[in-house]
Amino acid sequence: MLIKNCKIIFHDRIEDGSILIENGKIKAINPITHDDNDIIDAEGSYVSPGFIDVHIHGAGGYDTMDGTYDALNHISKSISKHGTTSFLPTTMTCAIDDIRKSIEAIAKAKEIGTEGANVLGAHLEGPFINPEMIGAQNPKYVENPSIETFKSMVGEHIDAITSITLAPEVEGAKELISYLKENNITVSMGHTKATYNEAIEGVKCGVCHSTHLFNAMTGLHHREAGVVGAIFDSEITTETISDGIHISYPSLRIAYKQKGTDKVLLVTDAMMACSMPDGMYSLGGQDVVVKEGAARLANGALAGSVLTLDAAVRNVVKNSNYPLYEVVKMATLNPARLCKVENRKGSIKEGFDADLLIFDEDITIKKVIINGKVI
Repeated sequence: MLIKNCKIIFHDRIEDGSILIENGKIKAINPITHDDNDIIDAEGSYVSPGFIDVHIHGAGGYDTMDGTYDALNHISKSISKHGTTSFLPTTMTCAIDDIRKSIEAIAKAKEIGTEGANVLGAHLEGPFINPEMIGAQNPKYVENPSIETFKSMVGEHIDAITSITLAPEVEGAKELISYLKENNITVSMGHTKATYNEAIEGVKCGVCHSTHLFNAMTGLHHREAGVVGAIFDSEITTETISDGIHISYPSLRIAYKQKGTDKVLLVTDAMMACSMPDGMYSLGGQDVVVKEGAARLANGALAGSVLTLDAAVRNVVKNSNYPLYEVVKMATLNPARLCKVENRKGSIKEGFDADLLIFDEDITIKKVIINGKVI
């Protein structure tokens, strides 16, 4: 397959060119010759690496906590329409048995593949969080951090765990963080009431990422810098739900300016109502009302989002002065690094997986290519 007449989005520039795909890989960029009859004329549109979502609970009426391969497959197909070609199905703070069931389904989806976006592994959001920063998590199922509980939860599928969100200040967290780091699992701090010093201690133990910046964490105050201050004052990465609801656009711009676009990932934190009409849904066993683009529990707490990554990219482009390639990097290369797949995904390079998007100036998706196939 040859994609011609396109503007290729690299991580540091945009160039006119063409891309040759063969056997699910990018065979050549600007090939001199080719004998491929399967030609896509992009007609001047952009070609981007596929988006990678490292924090997403569900979409299309299905939830990761459904605990089935079928649910994950439906999610993968729903989000692929919006440019997500790989993702980390994200669990909630629920009963250990339910989390275990979801991990088993994720491990299966990672192994055998899906009909849509690739499953790269699991993101466990909880249960080792601070109940005083519960957000939309279920306080009934919060667990004290421990290596033993983690092992019982993941069973034989530790290799399927890519990242975990926890509160570094809770007793037992430091020992678990060290264990997770030794097992090559990305540790993210979130749903945390840590002070600045406690957060920095977590970073020293192995925390290298932070979950949904500004949300469910101690804020930046001029006398106590909090978790937000620790994120800004360290080299760890962070993620933003760029829907204009979870974070105001001025705050987004401040965060991007402080961290730099190499250290920020765009995520959706989407729940099952993503790509669905307004109405009643659930998240982690709790009722959620979706109205006018916002998902909330009965108490008013935000309960994930209905955001898609193409909309997140569009929102940042419209509400900042960053060039398109820098915004796209936050949805491609940066999450690929977190998932430790930057040697084959997240960039347009020869030999990389052919997970590609064709979209126009308004970030309207025209074609999605996953593993070299138009879906």
